[in-house]
Amino acid sequence: MKYKFTYLFLLSSFYFTVVAVAQTTYLPLESEDNYLLDRLETRSGRLSDTLCLTAKAESRMRAVQFINQKKQDTLLKLNRIEKYNIQQLISENGEWAVDSDAAINSKHALFNTFYKKQYDFFHLNTKELFLVLNPVLNLTETHESSEQKNSLIKNPMLFNSHYFEVRGRIMSKIGFYTLITDNQEALPSFIANASLSRRSVPGLDYYTNVSGLANRVDYFHASGYFDFALIKNKINVTFGNGKNFIGDGIRSLFLSDASANTSYLKITTRIWKFNYQNLYLELTPQFSKLSERLPHSFATMHHLSINLSKWLNVGVFEAVVFNRPNSYEIDYLNPIILYRYVERYNGSPDNELLGFNFKAIAAHKLQLYGQLMLDEFTAKEFFGGHGYWANKYGIQLGGKLYDALGIKNLDLQAELNCVRPFTYSHNDTVINYTNYNQPLAHPLGSGFIEMLFVARYQPVKNLYFTLKGMHYTKGADTGNINYGNNVFLDYSNHYAEHGVPWISGVSTNCNTFGLNVSYQLFRNVFLDLGSVSRDFVASIINTELSSTTGKTLGNSSTTLYYFGIRINAPRRAYDSFF
Repeated sequence: MKYKFTYLFLLSSFYFTVVAVAQTTYLPLESEDNYLLDRLETRSGRLSDTLCLTAKAESRMRAVQFINQKKQDTLLKLNRIEKYNIQQLISENGEWAVDSDAAINSKHALFNTFYKKQYDFFHLNTKELFLVLNPVLNLTETHESSEQKNSLIKNPMLFNSHYFEVRGRIMSKIGFYTLITDNQEALPSFIANASLSRRSVPGLDYYTNVSGLANRVDYFHASGYFDFALIKNKINVTFGNGKNFIGDGIRSLFLSDASANTSYLKITTRIWKFNYQNLYLELTPQFSKLSERLPHSFATMHHLSINLSKWLNVGVFEAVVFNRPNSYEIDYLNPIILYRYVERYNGSPDNELLGFNFKAIAAHKLQLYGQLMLDEFTAKEFFGGHGYWANKYGIQLGGKLYDALGIKNLDLQAELNCVRPFTYSHNDTVINYTNYNQPLAHPLGSGFIEMLFVARYQPVKNLYFTLKGMHYTKGADTGNINYGNNVFLDYSNHYAEHGVPWISGVSTNCNTFGLNVSYQLFRNVFLDLGSVSRDFVASIINTELSSTTGKTLGNSSTTLYYFGIRINAPRRAYDSFF
């Protein structure tokens, strides 16, 4: 039986609102508080049963509960920077503190109404209503120097993002959050080239080009949700529009925040050492013109994780994207991990993925993590070593080292991601693993090997250094041959049955390095200064248009220098894109 997904959302929302008994709101995916929680969990030497940092976003309520536990941990030996960061987190989420209002008071409130609390433009906390309203601003001036086809291109760019965010709760039963921004952005040339080919900007949905220029875009961005507890402190239900992330790494092979927002219904169950998450997503399948009426496809995902010991967490993930344009297959409302049975019951018309993940901590400073994602897999072909095209899978391995080299607050992270050709694609382009012409998992799609490195250092309270390095080797599809590097192509037209290597087609290499320095003038008011260098090299110089990159396969070199100020906003990090 099939129903419109919107009707299911409305029916579920009405029912759960009636029975709601508690609620929470969630830390933004880009929040530095997520990094602090991860650091403290590893440094404590014990995985938390309160948090599940693998399935993001994490709730503010549980974050404060965890922080209060770590403050009492005499073995943790917090340094002064950690103590300062903890104080900031508790103050910013003070509604969840023991006294229900731990937000730090301002010494000089404006008109005795605004900034009564240090971090909040408007702050109201009563039994009936808790409400925080904050402005959002990001002004960044970037200068690009790009060498392509033996010509030097200089491109001054401005990113202007502004408006507001609101979060709160109603009678301690319904939590809510809304972020609304109006944005004008000039894109770096390598982002503009990919956007022109895909007809989408990474991480965004609908946009317009300013004055017909491919690298000048204007867009309105909105996200939000409301949340309530079906069973207090055990089962929470969240309905909204935004992004989710499943994984412990910089990237995710399951579900990342690299694509556009999706409408979603999320059920999170936390009992004992188990964390179980159900996600019901409304997606936008690939399209060729922005002006066309876009249909909707749907996906259901489950992720179950358990702390097997104080140092080891393991998880199982499955997802299905089903071929029912503009309608929902009710069989996939099944809250238990049994999609393979449901798919076969429905005649196997859908696209299913299965994954496994782990996280392990050791020596109070080391965290290891990884993911194995299976799209299609035949054991006989795999162990035969014949390079079977339909053995589609991805592997992630990574590690984090805290207080590296004996230097407090110097943290290092390294990560390897490998995805076979044809992974995430399907013979029906409505149900490939994408959303709004963007991959749902890794932004490179498929057919690549990637290495990442990040160093973070906070020498004093409000000064942050971040160094990032990335290298990837990726195949490129040229002409009309499908080498499996484009997740949007029909895999029925694969170029070979066997002998398909990890890097297939034209080999391309990319190196990216970025250094950012941020100084926090006040809480969530930052000055940013930095540079990004990117070199793209193809194994051959080819005048054909690549279906992977949307540009000719020549060499290019790009350098970005930027300076900006932001208030309650994440940094627009072009070093994270392809």
